[in-house]
Amino acid sequence: MKFSELNLPSNILKSLHRMGFEDMTPIQEATYPIISAGQDLCALAETGSGKTAACVIPLIQKIDTSQNTIQGLVIVPTRELCLQYVTDIQRIAEKTDLAPFAIYGGFSRHIQIAKLQHGVHILVATPGRLIDLLYEGHVELSNVKCAILDEADELLQEGFFSEIKLLLSCIIQDHQTILFSATMADNIKELAHECLHDPKHISLVKNRAAPVSIEHCFYYLHPKDKESKLLQFIKEENINQAIIFCNARHLVDKLHRTLRDTIKYVDFIHGGIPQERRTSIIRKFRKKDIQYLIATDVAGRGLDFSHVSHIINWDFPGGSEQYTHRTGRAGRMGRKGKAVTFVTNRDKSGFTKLIRAKKITPVWIGNDPTSGSSHTSNDQQSKPAKKKRPFNRNRNRNRKD
Repeated sequence: MKFSELNLPSNILKSLHRMGFEDMTPIQEATYPIISAGQDLCALAETGSGKTAACVIPLIQKIDTSQNTIQGLVIVPTRELCLQYVTDIQRIAEKTDLAPFAIYGGFSRHIQIAKLQHGVHILVATPGRLIDLLYEGHVELSNVKCAILDEADELLQEGFFSEIKLLLSCIIQDHQTILFSATMADNIKELAHECLHDPKHISLVKNRAAPVSIEHCFYYLHPKDKESKLLQFIKEENINQAIIFCNARHLVDKLHRTLRDTIKYVDFIHGGIPQERRTSIIRKFRKKDIQYLIATDVAGRGLDFSHVSHIINWDFPGGSEQYTHRTGRAGRMGRKGKAVTFVTNRDKSGFTKLIRAKKITPVWIGNDPTSGSSHTSNDQQSKPAKKKRPFNRNRNRNRKD
């Protein structure tokens, strides 16, 4: 179905055409009538499937710009996603009088408060800063018609859930609530029911949780060989842009120090970097001024990088959902991509769980440790020395973002 077949205002249609939006994606076509009708919704779709536009297009049409009040509230888990979301709203609503704005931690509160006082129609926010400004009386939610929780599985985790319940409880009038995500475990789905009233459910990921446009490659190696194999892969592979994921901030810093003298156009990002610099790095990466971005999972949630061809998991993901979000940074909107994950001996159990959970057919680069053939890597050549303590993947990961 084409956007031109919808009864959209001409100014919105012109903006969509300028952005290259002609045909609706499956999630957009499935959710548009539900959101437009004002029904609560819980929707699951692959990363890069067009979920943001699926929310934004009908949301914009609900706003009465003659009223200088917050009528739409979008809550997201990260600052980067907050900025991306409000940018998408600005682009689609460019020819309207709608005023969107984003509030998040790490940016001037005074500027945010001044903008709120001036007038905002759609507010995009991270939970912490939104709660702070609510307590201080700078945010008024009494006119909210629609609340959207994007990356809902992350927002409804134990650490965020109480904050989300508090925020939604502040919207005391009747309103529509929409949950969008690429993944949602059964226990999180149960919690979602506490936020929704008689919702419609749509899932386009039931039988294919891993993005189908991604080639899922795995590299079995000794930890000491990671650096040389990474450099070899980068040299031999035709890479447009790549994100290299590590499991902790200090590992990102260390890998960047190692690679910066060998690889051109490489930078890094994690939650310990000041927000202004993080925003600058994301902007440069989108402009292709940076070819290789080393990152924690702060870059693994919802962000749309249209030029990323490769995802490299330097550290094995902590779970199957984390793998889905990381690899979803490539192969977006049906484009082809490749995910390469380094697998060491201590990751074998996690690898087995991953391919079963996500129904992945692995492509091995080099030796396949599951084939039963002899493997001559340093892992197996090493002498069995003293007994190793059990591996704890959460060790040294007290700061994940």
